[in-house]
Amino acid sequence: MKRTIPAAIGTSVAVALTLTACGGGDEAPAEADGPVTLSLAGWSLDTTPEFQTLADAFHEENPDVTVELQEYSADDYDTQMTADLAAGSAPDLYVQKNLKNFFTYSSGGQLMDVSDVAGDLDPATGGVDAYEVDGATYAVPYRQDSWVLYYNKDLFEKAGVDAPDGSWTWDDYAEAAEELTAGLGGDAEGTYQHSWQSTLQGFALAQTEGADLTSGDFGYLEPYYDRALALQDAGAQVDFGTMTTNSLTYQAQFGTQKAAMMPMGSWYVATLVAQQDSGDADDFAWGMAPIPQADASTTGTDATPVTFGDPTGLGINPAIDESKVAAAKEFLAFAAGEGGAEALAEIGITPALLSDGVVDAYFALDGVPTDDLSRFAFATHDTRPENPVDPATAPLQNILGDAHTAIMSESASVADALAEAEDRAASEIG
Repeated sequence: MKRTIPAAIGTSVAVALTLTACGGGDEAPAEADGPVTLSLAGWSLDTTPEFQTLADAFHEENPDVTVELQEYSADDYDTQMTADLAAGSAPDLYVQKNLKNFFTYSSGGQLMDVSDVAGDLDPATGGVDAYEVDGATYAVPYRQDSWVLYYNKDLFEKAGVDAPDGSWTWDDYAEAAEELTAGLGGDAEGTYQHSWQSTLQGFALAQTEGADLTSGDFGYLEPYYDRALALQDAGAQVDFGTMTTNSLTYQAQFGTQKAAMMPMGSWYVATLVAQQDSGDADDFAWGMAPIPQADASTTGTDATPVTFGDPTGLGINPAIDESKVAAAKEFLAFAAGEGGAEALAEIGITPALLSDGVVDAYFALDGVPTDDLSRFAFATHDTRPENPVDPATAPLQNILGDAHTAIMSESASVADALAEAEDRAASEIG
């Protein structure tokens, strides 16, 4: 049974917001008289170039429109944005960092209806449907990361283990991780699965037939946790306690060759290329393979592998000055279209639109592996959301985050932790 969240939980954040008209009505917005300046939210601006890249590329095509960035904390983005929306100090355009809190923004009247922009996007743009609520679209995706399997070609060769070929299931992955660990003789683990709940729960939700986050039935997670615990206990990956106590980073674990494999989002490509160039990562040959599959039905390069990843979207603050609305919508269309996609691809960011030209631009970057399997893994996948748009998603993910910690730290069995999560979902969410 699909549960609904109590009003007290579902509106707790929305109550703090200043409700405004959602915009996007039949009347055309007033045109600005002269140059327009738009404000755009971003985070970690010194190390996250995508926002300035989009702003500059759009300005180059639209010299009368300047996009200025307003910086937020990467860790507390949604908290800060909620406060600024309530205070009336939020920027004209703001990012939907993931889908976890999208329902809160859209139901709270804090996103303008941009169905007209979405309707004109290339049908190949990934993630558009994720921003639709009750027939209206409240944001458009400009990037769509998907999880792939990174692997160190040099370590595979050193261990004498066959490299991924696109045909792997999770059982094949686990077997390879143990073989690599043995073959490398303690110099590196076979794999590294980071501490996030995504590294297990995201795949389980995407790849398990009939899995439904909002159902309150979490049994679909069990085989993924059993496999991860077996790898942890076999020493084929760093145990969760060491990972969290020592604050290990996935960039260092893979980039300094402490692990031969790593499931991670496509955003890591740009980081690894930059770190190898700067010397923060070792110099070694690497590639991408499709993420392992639940069974053989979706393996092989003649099939479409199933993976997960939330889109990253852009929405318009409905409190924006009416004279800026047209320019704001033009920016959204650019960011989600071919122009924005090519600009992002050229800095190693995975755009929502993966046309042939965009993929060519991405793989023209120095340091990006150019083998056929890497290109296939990057460009071909059925990417399903980690956070289905539903009022219960955010509180359910918090409950499952607690279960993840209990399981991976081995303070509770898989069965007991998931049973407790189901009980909490029933009592706290209904």
